[in-house]
Amino acid sequence: MEDNGEEKLIAVARHIAKTLGHNESMADDILQIFSNFDGRFSREKLSEKMAGAAGDDLRACASLEQTLESLERQISQYVVADHPIWSDSIDSSAFLDSIDELIAMIREWNPMATADKSISACLVRAEDFMQQAMFRLEEEFRLLMDRGCESFELAPPYANGESTGNLLFDSDDDEDAILTNGEDHNQIPVAQPLTDYDIVIDALPSGTINDLHEIARRMVVAGFGKECSHVYSSCRREFLEESMSRLGMQKLSIEEVQKISWQDLEDEIDKWIKAANVALRILFPSERRLCDRVFFGFSSAADLSFMEVCRGSTIQILNFADAVAIGSRAPERLFKILDLFETLRELMPDFEFNFSDQYCLVLRNDAVAIWKRLGEAIRGIFMELENLIRRDPAKAPVPGGGIHPITRYVMNYLRAACRSRETLQQVFEENVNLNVVPSKDSSSSSLSVQMAWIMELLESNLEMKSKIYGDSALCSVFMINNGRYIVQKVKDSELGSLLGDDWIRKHAAKLKQFHMSYQRSSWNKVLGMLKADNGSAATNVAGKSLYMKDKMKFFNSHFEEIYKTQSQWIIFDEQQRKELRNSLANLLLPAYGNFIKRFQNSPEVGKHADKYIKYTVEDIEAHINDLFRGGSGSAGSRR
Repeated sequence: MEDNGEEKLIAVARHIAKTLGHNESMADDILQIFSNFDGRFSREKLSEKMAGAAGDDLRACASLEQTLESLERQISQYVVADHPIWSDSIDSSAFLDSIDELIAMIREWNPMATADKSISACLVRAEDFMQQAMFRLEEEFRLLMDRGCESFELAPPYANGESTGNLLFDSDDDEDAILTNGEDHNQIPVAQPLTDYDIVIDALPSGTINDLHEIARRMVVAGFGKECSHVYSSCRREFLEESMSRLGMQKLSIEEVQKISWQDLEDEIDKWIKAANVALRILFPSERRLCDRVFFGFSSAADLSFMEVCRGSTIQILNFADAVAIGSRAPERLFKILDLFETLRELMPDFEFNFSDQYCLVLRNDAVAIWKRLGEAIRGIFMELENLIRRDPAKAPVPGGGIHPITRYVMNYLRAACRSRETLQQVFEENVNLNVVPSKDSSSSSLSVQMAWIMELLESNLEMKSKIYGDSALCSVFMINNGRYIVQKVKDSELGSLLGDDWIRKHAAKLKQFHMSYQRSSWNKVLGMLKADNGSAATNVAGKSLYMKDKMKFFNSHFEEIYKTQSQWIIFDEQQRKELRNSLANLLLPAYGNFIKRFQNSPEVGKHADKYIKYTVEDIEAHINDLFRGGSGSAGSRR
């Protein structure tokens, strides 16, 4: 006796022959083809039953209807149930078994639907009933998700499921922390510092995940995978958005971010950095893990669900960074934008890991594009710094030839910026690229060229400002102060290695030139008075005596005037001040000492020399040592 499967197979073959054969001759030909194809389809076996084919078809349709009615009765009790089916494991198992039978029945009879209207009608009923069953499965899926999201635990990966304990997190805390719900909902959240991102959130109990997987498998197989993904993602998206909110991330549009004051925006950037790290390194990987478990065996459904869960939060993260990137280029924004740039760069491997599937390609590409726009913003800030230096006006001179505020601002700004030297080198490459390794040859890097250019602009601006001093000697003192400040800031920071030793030597030489310029403009005339007479100024003893007295008076007057003026000037660098005084002493004291000797030895002046000599050599030295103190000098004279 042939088994049930063979009976069905022969019934199908007879049905096909009957349907396709428009007359007896064509039916016979089709039977012959079947007979040649498979011994079970022998012409005799099929022919002897052809007469009863119509009756078999009726019996097959009746069998299908009987099976469908039985399944409808089994499934209906669950579809209309007024309590959660998954509250009872026996009910849930029976419901899933019935659905499996319905799916199998539809698959089995579907090939015959086009050939028999009765079977087609039964399958339409089956499909309608399948939809009702899927709606109830969808409802049960949502209930399981909602119930499972009431609590979750944190566990390190590969920890065999052992919990690290319930951690609560409060977004008001200044330290990084991860938020989880505790069992006691009245418990006050307490922030725990987060130092290790090697954490996985088991957001749902293992049993719930297994139940969800069983439901998801049936829905995907039945053709309701998108509906299942939608329910899943809507539940998980709500949880993820709440987590982002507790991390301090506000839902702000690009326009809203750009309206925030810079002081407040700095705080928002700090929150963003913490939230982005937690999201990309903990929350998103945990969601990826959960999706893969719920939709195990159905990668496309898992990828779609993950994208729908994380898309909103990811766009929230990226939009904030983009709003900052396309915002103001004010120089004070550099350091926070560098923080954003570096954070996003460090998170790029996490973007690649989390968003590796086809559905997330756009998010991954957006992250790279916004990271590059942050690089453009940094370059734009340096351009604005250049404009700031160019536009800084030459107003009132700095008292005493001191260090100009623009010098302090620019040099301290560049020193602080160069703490992120490697990042800046990457930014100033022709194209910002994650794979670009900064040049080790600092003197030839794009960053070194940029820094040298800013220094040149600063020096040009200072030279312009120096011209507003009416005294050329004070102009030199101003350039000495500012030049020395610049060289010291360069030598004591990363700027030194960027600009190179040649730059430092060149600017040290410029300082010596300013020294010489100062001496020439201040003291050359005085030194000229102290030189030995060449005989052309006086032709007799009386005339020479008068000439020597005039020279002494002239020296006293000019020296006092210079001292009174330059004691108000200031040289800030102690070493520079000492070098300038020493050079003056070496130049002036020997010449003055020789002049006093000649004056005292003059026949007409000698015995009255003390009457005209106001300063001893020691007095002159003391006065020189009182120069450049900014008015704090205390040297006196003999008289």
